Amino acid sequence: MKTYNVGLIGAGFMAKAHSIAYSGMPIFFWPAPALVTKKVIADLTQERADAAAAQFGFERGTDNWRSVIEDPNIDIIDICTPNNAHAEIAIAAAEAGKHILCEKPISRTIEEAHKMYHAVKKAGTVNMLAFNYRMTPAVQLAKKYIDEGAIGDILDFRGTYLQDWSADPNSPLSWRFQKEICGSGAFGDIATHVVDMLRFLLGDFTEVNARMATYINERPIQTGVADSLGNVKGGSDAPKKKVDVDDQCFLALKCKNGAFGSIEATRNAWGRNNYITFEIHGTKGSIYFNYERRDELQVCFASDPGDRRGFRTVYTGPAHPFGEALWPIPALGIGYTETKIVEMYKFIKAITEGKQVSPSFEDGYNIELIGEAAFKSAASGLWEKVGKVE
Repeated sequence: MKTYNVGLIGAGFMAKAHSIAYSGMPIFFWPAPALVTKKVIADLTQERADAAAAQFGFERGTDNWRSVIEDPNIDIIDICTPNNAHAEIAIAAAEAGKHILCEKPISRTIEEAHKMYHAVKKAGTVNMLAFNYRMTPAVQLAKKYIDEGAIGDILDFRGTYLQDWSADPNSPLSWRFQKEICGSGAFGDIATHVVDMLRFLLGDFTEVNARMATYINERPIQTGVADSLGNVKGGSDAPKKKVDVDDQCFLALKCKNGAFGSIEATRNAWGRNNYITFEIHGTKGSIYFNYERRDELQVCFASDPGDRRGFRTVYTGPAHPFGEALWPIPALGIGYTETKIVEMYKFIKAITEGKQVSPSFEDGYNIELIGEAAFKSAASGLWEKVGKVE
C-alpha cells in the first residue's frame, strides 16, 4: 500500500484535529487509499514544535517551515497556521510540487487567493481547502436529495453560523480580531463555512447585498501564542487594542439557479455555541440541518399525505453517505473528528487517484470573491455582482 509523508505547519487546535484524522482515516476507511506517515511538524519555536511532535505523533519538530517544504521526502504540506501565512506557505509548497491541504479561509485577500489558485493550477498537484463541515453525512445526504430532485426546484434558503465565544468584551484580542492577520472577522472565520456548504448544495452565487457590524471595538491584548478562543478572559483594567474586523455579517444572496436566500454569521450570539444551520425550500419539499444535531436531517416531502405531512427526522447511519465506514448504528454519534477523518479520506484518495478534490483552492477563491462583493456591498448599500475566477 502506498505511503505518503506529511509535513504539518502550525501546531495549534487545527493541528490536533488534522493529526487525529491522519491516524483515524485508515481505521475507518479500510482498505485505505494509502497510508500517511506523520514526518514533521513546524511551529514558531523549536520547543513548541517538539512538544507538538510528541503530542500529535510526528517523528520530529522544527521551527523552520521552509525546511519542511524543501525536504524531498515530504509529499504533503498541511497548513494549519493563521490566515496571514497561508499564501506564502501554499505558493512555496506548490512550487516544490507538493500536494496541499490548507485550513480555511483560503487567504486574507482576493489577491492572495488568486496567487494561490494559480500556483496550484500551474503545479498540477492535488489541493484541498479544509471546509470539513460539508463532510457531515447529513449534509451529504441533503446533497443527494437535492441532486435526485426529491425536493424539486430550489426556491429559497437560509443559513446561519452563530457562536458566543467572543460576545464577552473581555475575551482577548486573538489574531481572529486583527485584519492584518485574519483578513476578515466573522465572515472569514465562520460565515465561509456556511457559504461553502450552500455553494456545495445549490451552486454558485451571482449577487450579494450585505451588512457588516463590529459590536466590540477594542479588546484586551492577548498574552501568549496560543489562540484561546475566548476561554481565557482579560481583566477590565487590561491593556486593550482596537478591533478592526467584523463581529457580524448578514448576506442576502442570489443563486445562479434562480434561488434566493440569506446567510447570517456572528460570534456575539449569547447562548449559541456552534449553531450552523441551513433550511432549503423546493417545489416538492424542504430540508433542514442543524450541526449541533449532526446525526439528523429534517425533511418534508410535499408528496406525503396531508394527514402525515410535516418534517420527519432521518438519522444518518450505514445507509447514508460514508455510513459503511463510520459507525454501524444510525444516530450512534458523528463528531467533529469524524468530519475531519472523512475530509482526510477524500484528500488522500484524490492524491492516490491523481484527481482533484473539492473543496479545492478554486472553491476557496470563489468564496473569497463572494466575500469581496459582500464587503463592497456593505460599504455601498447596493447589490453587488460576484466576480469570476480569473
